[in-house]
Amino acid sequence: MPPTEQAELWMALRDRMKENWADLTLQEKKAAYWIAFGAHGPRAQPPADENRKVALYTAIGILASLAIFTTLRAFAGPAPSTMNREYEEASNEFLKNQRAEPFTGISSEGYSGKGQVQSPPKH
Repeated sequence: MPPTEQAELWMALRDRMKENWADLTLQEKKAAYWIAFGAHGPRAQPPADENRKVALYTAIGILASLAIFTTLRAFAGPAPSTMNREYEEASNEFLKNQRAEPFTGISSEGYSGKGQVQSPPKH
């Protein structure tokens, strides 16, 4: 049905619904129910292949991000000089001497965390 006919039908039905609903015919009641609660607009059923498309596009996105990640890692330079265990332990000592975060951090009493150390020990 063309959109102009749909609009005309809806306007006529809307005018009829303003009156007593007992006077509506069964067809008009069914049409009013369909307009209000029918499977159209946001209540329409999704297309049959929607799940397949979502899975496909998700897989493509993950593969693209993996390709970007591996390309960046392949062309990345060496780790910074500050990314070694000796430098991180020296940073811990510096923070303790400076009394950094005295309530919950590395200079607090009974601190048992690793502090700045995140590199594995050298063999």
